[in-house]
Amino acid sequence: MSTALTQGLAELGIDLPAVAQDKLLAFRDLLLKWNKTYNLTALRDPEQAISHHLLDSLAILPHVGPEPLLDVGSGGGLPGIPLAIARPDLAVRMVDTVQKKTTFLQQAAIQLGLKNVTVDHARVETLSGQYAQISSRAFAELKLFVELTRHLLPPGGRWLAMKGVRPDDEIAALPADIVVEQIIPLHIPGVDAERHLIILKAGS
Repeated sequence: MSTALTQGLAELGIDLPAVAQDKLLAFRDLLLKWNKTYNLTALRDPEQAISHHLLDSLAILPHVGPEPLLDVGSGGGLPGIPLAIARPDLAVRMVDTVQKKTTFLQQAAIQLGLKNVTVDHARVETLSGQYAQISSRAFAELKLFVELTRHLLPPGGRWLAMKGVRPDDEIAALPADIVVEQIIPLHIPGVDAERHLIILKAGS
């Protein structure tokens, strides 16, 4: 196991068994291997991928409930696959419009034995179903994220938007009936940049 991963998880207050940590590192290796052909991430450094991808994704874990999660614009599987590895009881559905990315996601789920993951090559606005939690990481501005996924969020559901610098302009542009439940600064071990989790709800 990687010392950087183990120490980073400890700093985040996240306790994962060795098998989950091994799967996280296996996912990192798969991502970097496929990246050479598919251009899934700008990062090439294995250690940086631990902090900027694995730990960055897992930082929202304490705020993820038990209900099925839809991860929008999943790209290289962040945060969906790290969350699915950390919480094998959590049903995670990932959607992306780029076929090479969903091909990678499906292969990663198979190779890592993630029975709780499903992958869709689709535009999110064409999906059906209800998801009490809808996440995104650098997918779109908050207003567009909400508009594209609103039909998928049941009453009482939450949007979990991962952002860098606190997006006050995006928050100000939200529709009047969208409630900002929490703005949570995230401190990611090994990442010297601002990170925030914006939790939104639809007002009644």
